Amino acid sequence: METSLKHYIGKEVKVEITGNTIFLGILIDIGLDILVIYDGKQYLYIPMLHVHSVKRYTDEEIKSADSEETIFNESETISYRKMLQHAKGRFVEIYVTGNKSIHGYITSVLNDYFVFYSPVYKTMCISLHHLKWLTPYNHELTPYMLNNEELPVKPSSIPLSRTFEEQLKKVEGNLVVFDLGDNPQKIGVVKSIANNIVQLITADGEMMFCKLMHIKTMHLP
Repeated sequence: METSLKHYIGKEVKVEITGNTIFLGILIDIGLDILVIYDGKQYLYIPMLHVHSVKRYTDEEIKSADSEETIFNESETISYRKMLQHAKGRFVEIYVTGNKSIHGYITSVLNDYFVFYSPVYKTMCISLHHLKWLTPYNHELTPYMLNNEELPVKPSSIPLSRTFEEQLKKVEGNLVVFDLGDNPQKIGVVKSIANNIVQLITADGEMMFCKLMHIKTMHLP
């Protein structure tokens, strides 16, 4: 898809991603596993994993993009992992699951997940397979206009493992929240993790079995 879309760079496109979400904007750049569009207000970095379709779209309301505001150098080949690394320490908005986005900072990028600090959810582990899009804010902004004293970026006190599964094993016996807690059945105490299955004891004492590959985010309440 990358090669065939190259001639759309600089043109307006309509992008459909997982969840029947539509983005309209100017295609800024494309790599093997990520594309970047500008919707007239902000840049959207979208992993190709979740892109369902891209087609030409004309909207004269979309203003031209300022390439100086992107997180990549103009001559740099872009990729999903590079995008996450470049965004570290910068205030960003991400969308993973549910009906709300998350605001905060990427603090670490591991093999198949990254660590994210949110003023609301605190330290989160987010699967690389489930990030739908990321938008960086300008350098002057901070989440909710909090100052540095009110918004300390706190790295996780838990030692970080290379993989999402290994990291979840570190919280066995702890109360955790999966996928932002939108589903109460995904809040509970992790009993064990084996063979890609997470055993979770929910509030009512019932045992819930979750496939690891479908867990999008994890944080401690």
